[in-house]
Amino acid sequence: PRPPGSMAAIGDSITQAADVCCWYGDHPSNSWSTGGASWDGISSHFERLRTLNPNIAGHNDNDSRSGAKMADGPGQARAAVTQHAKYVTILLGANDVCTSSPATMTSVDTFRSELQATLAILDAGPARAHVFVASIPDVYQLWSLYHTDYTAQTVWALAGICQSLLAPSRTEDERQSVRERNIAFNAVLQQECAAFAWCRSDQGAVFSYQFSRGDVSKLDYFHPSLSGQANLATITWQQSWWS
Repeated sequence: PRPPGSMAAIGDSITQAADVCCWYGDHPSNSWSTGGASWDGISSHFERLRTLNPNIAGHNDNDSRSGAKMADGPGQARAAVTQHAKYVTILLGANDVCTSSPATMTSVDTFRSELQATLAILDAGPARAHVFVASIPDVYQLWSLYHTDYTAQTVWALAGICQSLLAPSRTEDERQSVRERNIAFNAVLQQECAAFAWCRSDQGAVFSYQFSRGDVSKLDYFHPSLSGQANLATITWQQSWWS
């Protein structure tokens, strides 16, 4: 397809670039998807598309919301349709895995129906946007990197971050069950995207990426750092429509 003149992002705190650098909070200008900051070393999808079609400048809407789950996907999709986005990125589902306990994770069937509703809304929109769906990162790998780090463990506990997997009281069997749900969600993302000719998934590239400590924010030991956002942008762009 021709490089689009508008785009929107559907997602959660990863796409809001939460805690990416310097101070706590959302930093959407540093987002892997729609970010436009010139100083951050991140070549976002928006910035790469702007070199192909300068008309996209000023038409990069970030509809993601920190804390969002797949249940928020339909609402964000409606916003993207209203914005007449010709390209939509989706990175959503980490908060369906990262809950207070393994028992409170979103079921696979519910996750699938919510994704189907999100894609159907985009399909019915007059712009008929091309869609890119990224897989959910491997949260178990984050635990592997930092489970012996006292500071990271303290931050995870005090902030209540992804206690379904990161809580120190979790057994290995519980952590593996959470990782299996992570994998199952990614399978759903790939399957449902494949049902639409205008949807392309990353084929599990984000989940498979072996990120390092340098890719993780030192503010919360959970979200991507500037380096992590830069690598996320590169990995996903390589699987995108215009790579």
